[in-house]
Amino acid sequence: MTPHQFRIGIIVGSTREGRFGDKPARWIHEIAQQRSDLDVELIDLRDHPLPFFDEPMSPAWAPVKNEAALRWADKLATLDGLIVVTPEYNHGPSAVLKNAFDYAYQEFGRKPIGFVGYGGVGAARAVEQLRLVAIEMQMAPVRNAVHIGMVEFLGIWQQGKRFEDFPHLAQAADGLLADIAWWAKALKTARDAA
Repeated sequence: MTPHQFRIGIIVGSTREGRFGDKPARWIHEIAQQRSDLDVELIDLRDHPLPFFDEPMSPAWAPVKNEAALRWADKLATLDGLIVVTPEYNHGPSAVLKNAFDYAYQEFGRKPIGFVGYGGVGAARAVEQLRLVAIEMQMAPVRNAVHIGMVEFLGIWQQGKRFEDFPHLAQAADGLLADIAWWAKALKTARDAA
């Protein structure tokens, strides 16, 4: 990592067997790696098996006690921002993803967050809910997102198509990454000055 790079975690927001989330996570990771201003890392929630939130207090008010949650918070603390790859289940994000947000607080604060959503309506409803959660965590959700709609989702998952067959997705990814880089620089500068 060079001094002008910002560490961005790309979170795979599903842990289900046979999940689709690996594909868009690897795809956005590859595009982001081409940028000289970002140092990106894939973060799989399967590697952070958090129990359902069962702490006596919110991490906003008291430290968590669970060992897995402490490791999760330590990972988040190393990052300057996040890109979350999310499915949409029943018009919302996965429970495991929301639970991961609930298990930390300060480690999220004053960092940018962007979204790559897939499924019905490109996971737009899940992304909107996650934006509200991110604001409560004192994050800065960026405007641009990637929404992989049902046509693209089924084409890639079941019909042998590739992300390159849908050039509008790469255009959306470029907008998302530009937003993340700009906000990562602005917010890191502000955090360092505080």
